[in-house]
Amino acid sequence: MVFSSLEFIYLFLPPVLVGYFALRAWGRENLIIWWLIAASLAFYAWWSPLHLLLLIGSVMANFALHRIILRKRSKGALALGIAGNLATLAYFKYADFLIANVNLVPGVDLPALGIVLPLAISFFTFQQISFLCDTWRGEISECDFSRYCLFVVFFPQLIAGPIVLQKDTIPQFTLKVFRGRLSLNLAIGGTLFAIGLFKKIVLADGVAPLASAVFGLADAGHAVPFKAAWIGALAYTFQIYFDFSGYCDMALGLARMFGIRLPMNFNSPYKATSIVDFWRRWHITLSRFLRDYLYIPLGGNRHGPARRYGNLFATMVLGGLWHGASWNFVIWGALHGFYLTVNHAWSALFPDRSNASSLARAFYTSFGHAVTMIAVIFAWVPFRAETLDGALAVMSGMIGQTVLYDSQAWSAVLANEALSWTQFLVLALVVFYAPNSIELVGKYRPVIDAFSAVRARTVLHWRPSRRWAVAMSGVFGIALLQLYRLEDLTEFIYFNF
Repeated sequence: MVFSSLEFIYLFLPPVLVGYFALRAWGRENLIIWWLIAASLAFYAWWSPLHLLLLIGSVMANFALHRIILRKRSKGALALGIAGNLATLAYFKYADFLIANVNLVPGVDLPALGIVLPLAISFFTFQQISFLCDTWRGEISECDFSRYCLFVVFFPQLIAGPIVLQKDTIPQFTLKVFRGRLSLNLAIGGTLFAIGLFKKIVLADGVAPLASAVFGLADAGHAVPFKAAWIGALAYTFQIYFDFSGYCDMALGLARMFGIRLPMNFNSPYKATSIVDFWRRWHITLSRFLRDYLYIPLGGNRHGPARRYGNLFATMVLGGLWHGASWNFVIWGALHGFYLTVNHAWSALFPDRSNASSLARAFYTSFGHAVTMIAVIFAWVPFRAETLDGALAVMSGMIGQTVLYDSQAWSAVLANEALSWTQFLVLALVVFYAPNSIELVGKYRPVIDAFSAVRARTVLHWRPSRRWAVAMSGVFGIALLQLYRLEDLTEFIYFNF
């Protein structure tokens, strides 16, 4: 069930909120938790009731292992839990990918298994691995099953994150939180949800057809001209930005309606002045997980620069593979691993710019921002393309290497070229100059962390007032009207991972 669907907005969310209001008024904390668990399981089962059994089985097995680790300090139970979770993920997500690559060997023709990828398996697998590791480290003393279950299946973050750690939400599942200021929580949550819906339906889906047209032709084998290549790459650059940003806003807003704060997952990444800065802003919780549970266990930066860069590159390649069973995602991860290695090496060679003039610092900042954006845009090409040949065709077009191409095939894409560039200009102004949602409502702590850091970056602050209510109602109304006009509802991009 997609947050931006009419079924969710009209049929799912209202009764869930009504049930929450009633139990809240009754003061039954445990019943609120079970109500949210039931709602979350229904939310997941809407897509595939059969795969709900996998989710429930995963939750029960991991909780049992948590209890064994907690009581017996069993390293074997930890190893079994990590191996079992990764094996489940590997089977459902990578088995057919492995078979396809094995079939490249002459004389080998293994049949594909035709496995349907369970929704959200990457997210709830990572969360439960982190929970078992935190149990082993002694960071969890006790956790009852209901709170653990809600930690995993809580519907605002179940399908596409953020990747929540136990310390993020489990301490919040208390009557004190559920008795918070209801009207304020609804106002903040509704504001974030409205902004996120607008980003997804109006901005992301508005530019998505351009990206689909260009990459569709490239994947079909067409050579891509220079202008069309950049139109497609920029269209997807803005599409994935507003799609993922919109999802993150809606997830934060939905959780806040129930008094729960989620961790920050998106913080204007296209304002980054380096690739390191980009990964502090884009999918923040994934970056945190990869750092704490992969990069540092591999050795981090403790064994010299060469080992550090190798660990960094390996982490990003695996992070790319986490996104999907495709060599294109591996290439995307490898590109970012290379970018990060270069970034860290450059910083090691030129560590101190504090003595530079203000003009020089401004130049360094602008230059870093431009280089970062170009690198990110190029890396999005294999991320979006369905085939490796399609990605190479778009990249070749972007650097002007396409000489011969079918002009008739590209006539529809290039016919409204001026309109496309106007769209990009408007979206760029929003990306680079408008405050993000966390900054806008920063005074009211919309996220668990970082709210104080982002609050000072804008002079425009939301507050629970009549004017803001009217403005956000207008934003929601425009998005809802556009939702009625859409012929096909597009799911969030990160639902695929």
